[in-house]
Amino acid sequence: MGNRGGGIVLQPDTLRWFRERSTITPEDVSTSTQFLRYLGAENKVIFEEKAEWHYSSWSVMYNSLLADFGRESYVLGEYAVGFDQDPEGVDVRFVSGRTERADLVVFADGITSVGRKRLYPDAGLSYSGYIGWRGTVLESDVSPETAELLGSSLTYSVGPDTHICMYPIPGPDNGFEVGKRLLNYVWYRNVAEGPELDEILTDKRGFTGPVSVHPGQVQDRYITEMKAAAAELLAPAAAELVNLTAEPYIQPVLDVRTPRMIQGRVALIGDAAFAARPHAAAAAAKAAADAWALAAALSKNDNVATALAKWEPGQLQVGRDLIDRVTRMGARSQFQNTWTPGDPDLRFGLYGPGQ
Repeated sequence: MGNRGGGIVLQPDTLRWFRERSTITPEDVSTSTQFLRYLGAENKVIFEEKAEWHYSSWSVMYNSLLADFGRESYVLGEYAVGFDQDPEGVDVRFVSGRTERADLVVFADGITSVGRKRLYPDAGLSYSGYIGWRGTVLESDVSPETAELLGSSLTYSVGPDTHICMYPIPGPDNGFEVGKRLLNYVWYRNVAEGPELDEILTDKRGFTGPVSVHPGQVQDRYITEMKAAAAELLAPAAAELVNLTAEPYIQPVLDVRTPRMIQGRVALIGDAAFAARPHAAAAAAKAAADAWALAAALSKNDNVATALAKWEPGQLQVGRDLIDRVTRMGARSQFQNTWTPGDPDLRFGLYGPGQ
């Protein structure tokens, strides 16, 4: 899993580890931009303000954290498939036949969480009504004009029932310098739930991806249509980025709400508990915030059940508030056409716009 390249916006909770505990510095894992910028027709800048943001990629974060914690702390290549618990502990079962017993089990296993399915089977995936086309292009491969427009800013292009968000992330071989970075984007497009969605989520092998269609597996006809539509719907710099993408991929935009984050000695954190649409760029920050808060609760309470009971209410509220906010943001861009360039309510943030 160390070679995934999708972009991550680094909010304070996400960077906290590298500021407080790691020998790796925030500068070692991140790129940055200095402006928020909206592009219109003919690449006209229709809104711009100073706003510094930092970014990384899935692969850089994964490999940096793995280096910090050490491989001796991990069993790679295993898959937890089930568990049972009693008042004294939890027994976790793996597909290899291995079992482990622990005082506390934390499921941080993402949007398709095994832990959530076992604890709260009714807390399923809820489709938003639109998908995210994702991709990356080397900064050196775009035109000088596009590189200048996109390289120094968190950049948006907004159209009827659609918008795209773009920013630079580390490139291959730790490419943090300008020109060696990747320009990363998420382009949101409406797709009706039902046969239309099922068809676009079916990959070249004939398998349906409920949460993604991986690079190299998206049907060619959809890529052809997507690239043609970019020229009609997006600013030229954004359209250029889309059209230069060698292997775009698809993620249906989903929400997940769980009624609780604990049961006995088992806890859910990050997307395993609440999976929020990307509009607030807060998924990684939410996972980190859950983990920091859980560590604090455990450090103050020797009893696992007591620690979990004190930890859960605050994180439940953060998760619920985040999903409510990104749902409103998505409605504004994809259905109401009220995503207004520069509106402060549309800023990134885990705890609120800009927070």
